Formats: sequence, structure tokens, C-alpha cells
Amino acid sequence: MKKDLPARELCRLVRRVLALPNPHGTEILVNSRADVALACGAHGVHLPGDSIPPKTLRSVTPPGFLIGVSAHSLDELRAAEAEAADFAVFGPVFWTPSKAAYGSPQGLDRLREAARAVAIPVLALGGVTELNAAECLAAGAAGIAGISMFQ
Repeated sequence: MKKDLPARELCRLVRRVLALPNPHGTEILVNSRADVALACGAHGVHLPGDSIPPKTLRSVTPPGFLIGVSAHSLDELRAAEAEAADFAVFGPVFWTPSKAAYGSPQGLDRLREAARAVAIPVLALGGVTELNAAECLAAGAAGIAGISMFQ
């Protein structure tokens, strides 16, 4: 799915996804667009690191609304935790063209350090595949996030 869909089109898509059968209770989060997530009744939002602080956003969200934040350093992870994020997505762990702008891959040792640095769940992102996902979990990631592995 394109990250830059117009609001109206994204809203239609989110509503269609939310209307699908959901026997496992999967929570649906909208990438970068808290306004669309709230308007459509999504379960939460995933924010870029330079976005509105989660504490500020919480003043207009319902109880239980999930807020995740992207982090590319230990300082950004700690800031996400201090700002009341529910979880952080850390990376890139491995090389991937979609995350090249965020610098060199951080690797499993840095992921391990990141997972230990904060109390909130840390998900691994960036070059995660079926072949290395278990390594991310073994390094302490609470889960994995991905783009290409789910397309």
C-alpha cells in the first residue's frame, strides 16, 4: 500500500480493512495519519520519529488507542518511551533499499541493546525476512515489522 494516499482514499481503505472478518482480533494501525485513524475508528497509529509527541496526541485519542513511534537510535527510543508511546519500531536492523535514507544497518547487537534500553516493546524493522526474523526475536525484539516481506 502506498504511504502517501490522499486522506479520502486512505480513509476508504482503512474502513474496508476494518470491515473484514477479524477472527484473531488483529489491531489495525494507520501509518503516519492519526487523523485518519481516529476518523475511521482504527485501533491506533504508527508515527514517524519527528511527528507530534504521543503525549500530546493522547489528549484527543480514546482509551486504548495505540501509538507507535519509529526510532533509529537509542536516544529516539528513550524519547518515544518518555513521550508515552506504546511501542517503538527500531531499525533498520538489516540493509534494505526502503530504509537506506536512515543510515547503515544497525545489526542484531544494536537491536539487542535497543530492546534492553526501554520498557516499551521494540519491534525490528528493516530488511527483516523469513530467514532472519527469528534472530530478531532472539535478540529481544517484541516482534517484527516489515514492508517487502508482506507484499
